[in-house]
Amino acid sequence: MRAAREYWVPLQTRQKAEKAPSWLLRTLYDALSSLTAGLLVISLVFCFVGRPVRVYGSSMQPTLQHGDWVLVRLTPRLERGRIAVMYEGTHLKKPIIKRVIALPGDTVDIDFVSGVVCVNGAALKEPYTAAPTRRKADVRFPLTVAEGTCFVLGDNRNHSQDSRFSEVGLVDQRSVLGQVLFHASFARR
Repeated sequence: MRAAREYWVPLQTRQKAEKAPSWLLRTLYDALSSLTAGLLVISLVFCFVGRPVRVYGSSMQPTLQHGDWVLVRLTPRLERGRIAVMYEGTHLKKPIIKRVIALPGDTVDIDFVSGVVCVNGAALKEPYTAAPTRRKADVRFPLTVAEGTCFVLGDNRNHSQDSRFSEVGLVDQRSVLGQVLFHASFARR
């Protein structure tokens, strides 16, 4: 009797071995996924936290300098003494940045001889101003702030066009973008 011998031969399939993605494809994929994640985070910050705005001009010196950047918290609620960013009227293309001095119902009076600003009969302590408020304009004082508006002044009072001028006047609160959370200075001095 003969012994039968079995031989096992591995079965060969017709499938081709998959190639691993090249380094270029991996690099592009990593870059695109990082870029997408970064854009998503930036979009969420701009939508829910704040918006960056650049400072133009000298009306907020010494607090803010020309070229500084501020992060604006998007809120319609204003507080006295805080810096706000607004689109004053419809004729401006760029936002203006001013300090909120008075809210609806407040009475503002400015003594241009002594340079003191009073709200509701109390003199404001304003260590942030560049100089006392001596520059007059065409708005008459005392002035009561109308409902839905606010009275704003620049910190550089003698070189600022603000609510003392009828071109700006009382600012409609619907045109307020928000209040400044913090600022960063990248301008060369």
